[in-house]
Amino acid sequence: MSSLRDRMMSKTAEVRAAKDIQLDPQQEKSSSPRTAPGMAAALASAQQRIVQLEKAGPASEALVSEIVPNPWQPRQVFNDAKLAQLAESIREAGLVQPIVVRRAGSGYQIVAGERRWRAHKMIGKDSIKVLVVDLSDEEMAMLALVENVAREDLCDYEISRSIRRTEKEFPNRKRMAEALGISRSELYRYLAFSELPEFVVQDLDVQPRLLGATAAENVVSVLRGQGADALEIAKGLWVRVVAGDLDQLKLGKAIKQALDDNGKTVQSVSDRSIDKIFSGGSQAGSITKDSLGLTVKIKAGMLTSDKEKQIRELVAQLFGDGA
Repeated sequence: MSSLRDRMMSKTAEVRAAKDIQLDPQQEKSSSPRTAPGMAAALASAQQRIVQLEKAGPASEALVSEIVPNPWQPRQVFNDAKLAQLAESIREAGLVQPIVVRRAGSGYQIVAGERRWRAHKMIGKDSIKVLVVDLSDEEMAMLALVENVAREDLCDYEISRSIRRTEKEFPNRKRMAEALGISRSELYRYLAFSELPEFVVQDLDVQPRLLGATAAENVVSVLRGQGADALEIAKGLWVRVVAGDLDQLKLGKAIKQALDDNGKTVQSVSDRSIDKIFSGGSQAGSITKDSLGLTVKIKAGMLTSDKEKQIRELVAQLFGDGA
């Protein structure tokens, strides 16, 4: 059994037939589609289609240079260490399971198996075993979406990017939501990322986990119909989210509160400086300086009792009598 089919079957081993699943009305309000019965049914359907594709015919060889990734692949970053392990395994034992591709112009597009293809490139292989199938744009996009949305390590922004790239392949958003096994309200939550201010999107392109779909929808809702002043307020607060000084789920509420206060509680970017504190390569906290004062924030669990004692003694020494 192929590694791809193994992954899909492991995710759906306990899945009941779609007709046997009793939907809970409360599930329409779920913030994550990954555990919804609809998504499980979509995964089961995708699994069956993968099995069909792998039985399409005998494998052949194709030049690695003639193959390109799936254009609807949402993943932007691949784990280099795991990729190196896979490459070494292929170097020693060869490729056990061919990758699945479809013809595209004079070459091929990957349907399934991009990690195996990347591993071949890493060790300088000229050719790779492939299984060539005939697949429409909509079906290829749907398989990529369903498999990748189900991955727990794929963040909301990456899913949103994939949905946007795939959207034109579906006749309407209802069909897309059905293919993913999620409600239209959940789909619109992911689509909210595209309405965020450009300065937020630029940071998400570098750090996609800074903002989740629920928080993105809240921010878009608060900013809708507002002008330049609101964007300036949002920019100031967004800096605090990036620095780890403000919970991303509280961003929308903070913007609304600042708008209600006519922006008096928010300083512009130029009025604030934030320095991150690191310990062992991980961010331990931050030091924020603005017109209101200096704030030192240390994450819970990062301070030992001895370090906390030293900090308290230092503060007492700085501001004690005679200082």
